[in-house]
Amino acid sequence: MSWKARLPVAGHRLTSGTAVLALALAAAACQEKNEYVPPPPAQVTVAVPQQEEVTRYLEFTGNTAAINSVDLVARVEGFLMSIDYKDGAIAKKNDRLFLIQQDTYQANLDGANAALASANAQYTNAVTEYNRQATLGKQDFSSQAVVDKAKASMDSAKASVDSAKANVEIAQINLGYTTVTAPFDGIVTRHLADVGQLVGHNTPTTLATIVQVDPIYTYFTVSENQVLEVKKHLAETGRTLRDVKDIQVDIGLQDEDGFPHKGQLDYISPEVDPSTGTMQVRAIFDNKTYALLPGLFVRIRIPTIKTPNALLVDDTAIGTNQLGKYVLVVGADNVVVQKVVKVGQLEGQYRVIESGLEPGDRVIVGGIQRAAPGAKVDPQLQAAAPAAKPAP
Repeated sequence: MSWKARLPVAGHRLTSGTAVLALALAAAACQEKNEYVPPPPAQVTVAVPQQEEVTRYLEFTGNTAAINSVDLVARVEGFLMSIDYKDGAIAKKNDRLFLIQQDTYQANLDGANAALASANAQYTNAVTEYNRQATLGKQDFSSQAVVDKAKASMDSAKASVDSAKANVEIAQINLGYTTVTAPFDGIVTRHLADVGQLVGHNTPTTLATIVQVDPIYTYFTVSENQVLEVKKHLAETGRTLRDVKDIQVDIGLQDEDGFPHKGQLDYISPEVDPSTGTMQVRAIFDNKTYALLPGLFVRIRIPTIKTPNALLVDDTAIGTNQLGKYVLVVGADNVVVQKVVKVGQLEGQYRVIESGLEPGDRVIVGGIQRAAPGAKVDPQLQAAAPAAKPAP
């Protein structure tokens, strides 16, 4: 038999041996036991609540208002001679803003002064005559009737002097009305009458408006319960609502962080509106830079009480469901527990927890989406850091 004839036979034997070996390995594998290996617990980041002194605030919304706003009116008739300011300029008290034609009123004053001089001369003469007649009467050279007549003439002359003085004062007042001045420091609006225009004819003519914005008011309303809360905190420090000027008020505009403007309570309405259950409150603020303008919407806060060891957690750790606000806490056996909490104000990125949490609780602040109540987790403690304070 040739070498080529024997090759297929040898190959066949090799294939059969391999098959036997495979069957043996499969049989051995069937004898091993399959077991499920669970995945490791999800890794989460936990942090213990911060404990810091926190000032509690009542927060409101309100609007700013000018402390004074007055229409500048032409109180006498005449042609407008000059406008002595630029529209929108800041005026100081007693600055001249408008000048009305004065010649007529100056002439009236001159005439009143002349009439007063004449009345004074007549009065002087009447006094002299009365003194002469009174002396003659004492010497029986003049009758009592003549003395009485001289006395009446003197009294009449005195009344004429008083009348003339009143006319001078009226003439001076009218002349003064021709100069329209700023009654206080403020911003003057655009002028509403032009030079050469007849003003004050028949009725007063509004020339412009001056607005005082330094200081500036802020008005807002508080509920009856909030008023009672403020009264309670004031009573704890031996004060009452009469001490309103001692109560600090902070405000911030919509585009500002925090409450940068500091002021004091200025006025509290003496009664609660029964239809709304609220009362109006006013605060006053320095405004030397004119950062605040009348009519702006502002956020308002009033400090009430300081809590020495308030609990704070990262605001992102707080969730919301049908029961309200909650946090996820890792228990001693590393099992996640859901705790319903009552939250307070925001302090930077941290939220005050008023109830529902213990100081030593490990609150999940990272990997919250991998945690579920009842599940076991692998907690990694986050390094403690001071709570960030809000902008002042």
